[in-house]
Amino acid sequence: MEWPKEADREVSATVALDPRLDFAAGTVAGMAAIAVGFPFDTVKVRLQSSAVANQYKSTFHALATILHKEHVSGLYRGIASPLVTAAPLNGLVFSVYRFLTKIQLKDADDTLSLTQVTLAGAGTGFVGTLITTPTELIKTQQQLIQSAASTSTTFRPPSSAGDVVSYVLKHHGMKGLYRGMSATAWRDAGYGPYFAAYEATIRFWPRPAGVTDRTVSTAPWYALLCAGAMAGVAGWIVTFPFDVVKTRVQSTFATTPHDPYRSTLSTIVHSYRNEGLRVFFRGLSPTLIRSIPVNMVTFTTFEAIVHTFS
Repeated sequence: MEWPKEADREVSATVALDPRLDFAAGTVAGMAAIAVGFPFDTVKVRLQSSAVANQYKSTFHALATILHKEHVSGLYRGIASPLVTAAPLNGLVFSVYRFLTKIQLKDADDTLSLTQVTLAGAGTGFVGTLITTPTELIKTQQQLIQSAASTSTTFRPPSSAGDVVSYVLKHHGMKGLYRGMSATAWRDAGYGPYFAAYEATIRFWPRPAGVTDRTVSTAPWYALLCAGAMAGVAGWIVTFPFDVVKTRVQSTFATTPHDPYRSTLSTIVHSYRNEGLRVFFRGLSPTLIRSIPVNMVTFTTFEAIVHTFS
């Protein structure tokens, strides 16, 4: 894959001024990434949930068990919600990120430091939390449905995304949809190291002799794949413990003031006291496995669309 080499700086400036293109490219990239990575996300959620994690011995045991008992459809249960909401959110992430990077530039020819890139990424994550939190809650509830139903002869949980929303609003109000928001915000701050790792890989990737431009325009297609993989791994390793906490908070709804999962802090304390430090990295393996192809697809799709239509 070769990018247009003429007037690279001018192309970058023009793209930065078109948030509609950034949003559209990010949305399409998000849809492609969800299709690739959702089965691993289902496995991760099952491993993280305190209610059903003891059913599985390992990542691959969980994958095999779900396929055996629930077939392929079990791995994709709950995908409708992220396709409708998370894919556009990915578009929002890229458009907000590029906006936050642009406003830090004093001159169009300036290059952001990696610290500035990290700040723009973290800010993007915090902004997106308003949409991410209810989306994640709905997805988490749906991904746990089969396991919850199989352990009870009387409980029949809501099955579709609409059913989950109706159930939560009826029993917990609008506040219920934003359960786990603080943990989600801290997790999504991982967009800081996420974008920084991508940018650093692109900048430091070896170029042919005489090429001084270190932008994505001069990077070969395999550099984008590698940069995407590095971004995914970096983003998750830094903030993964908060993803575990988020999943545990959103898996249940506190029924008493002393419920151990009533808040982000109480969940951290309870989980550590009962399961040790390792619990905060439960499900990391499928997440890292998933993050590599997902973010390869995300960044190459985004860059291809942006540079095709810019």
